[in-house]
Amino acid sequence: MKSLTTLLPNTQRLSCRLAFGEFFGLMAGGLVLVMLGTTSASAQNTSADKTKSTAKTYTPARTPWGDPDLQGTFTNKDENNIPLERPNQFEGRKIEDVSSAELAQVVKQRNDAAVQVAGGIGGAETGAGPVHWYEYYGARNSRPWLIVEPTDGRIPPVTPGAQARSAALAAALRSHGESDSAEVRSLYDRCITRGVPGSMMPVIYGNSYQIVQTQGFVAIRYEMIHETRIIPLDSRPHVGPGIRTYMGDARGHFEGTTLVVETTNFNGKNASDLAGYGSPDRGASPNLRIVERFKPVGPGTIEWSVSLEDAATWARPWTFAMNLTKDEGQPVFEYACHEGNYGLTGILSAARAAEK
Repeated sequence: MKSLTTLLPNTQRLSCRLAFGEFFGLMAGGLVLVMLGTTSASAQNTSADKTKSTAKTYTPARTPWGDPDLQGTFTNKDENNIPLERPNQFEGRKIEDVSSAELAQVVKQRNDAAVQVAGGIGGAETGAGPVHWYEYYGARNSRPWLIVEPTDGRIPPVTPGAQARSAALAAALRSHGESDSAEVRSLYDRCITRGVPGSMMPVIYGNSYQIVQTQGFVAIRYEMIHETRIIPLDSRPHVGPGIRTYMGDARGHFEGTTLVVETTNFNGKNASDLAGYGSPDRGASPNLRIVERFKPVGPGTIEWSVSLEDAATWARPWTFAMNLTKDEGQPVFEYACHEGNYGLTGILSAARAAEK
């Protein structure tokens, strides 16, 4: 029988889902860069040093058919608060140049700052609920920033074409109200998707992922929005260019112990939304190609790196990375994303009433 302290975090996570519903879609971009949590220097040092010491030597177990065994329930709740780009205070340095002690200090500063705004998460009108509901409370980061390529830790400049697309979309959005129709609300408000790689970006809750393997396939199940990607490993070609989706078309293979997943055939509507909320003003072109690498770096730890390539959007490809931590105590809950459907009825009807 599990102790009360073992059951409590999951009880809090479940109550959070039942209470909050969909209004976190309004938070869009900020959650990736600034999120709540507290940490101690000793815990941070242990986590970072453990990863460094095992990264070069760890060999995972094998499945009965011989593939590296990556199966289990993982979470990246401890990667909350990590900025995507390199902070100015680390100018000229690489991720590996930042000591564990420095990282612990920076993480504490970020978390302390996030605590100050926690009460306003979700909007002042509705409130955010008690902060002990947040499953990323006490995040312990694995790195000081996420982007590993280019080495300056910055997203490459966007192309003139991408700037023109963004300007045209912004103008179109300004031409009508944000509640004129369901189509102008975010994909998250509408319970559609958080896209790729957005579905695995750490947010306020729902940071659990289940990896399942069978001979010839890998499946990844996401808690928030509750999508499942089925990734063939049999060298089959991608589907034709006429088939394009929010999550794209994934194909995988193993390079040593690393699972490499190439995804193409995006529909261009939210695939580069790193906040994972499908904001209507986000998205690369349909030419986007994403290559993910799931590399086991220690017992219960996978480094997940994501390379994004789209010549119609960025001047050059770029890559970010973070850790996934195996934790069977963080099971994937049912994410019954119907609140947004009811919420949309209220949003749109209220807007019509206001117009009258």
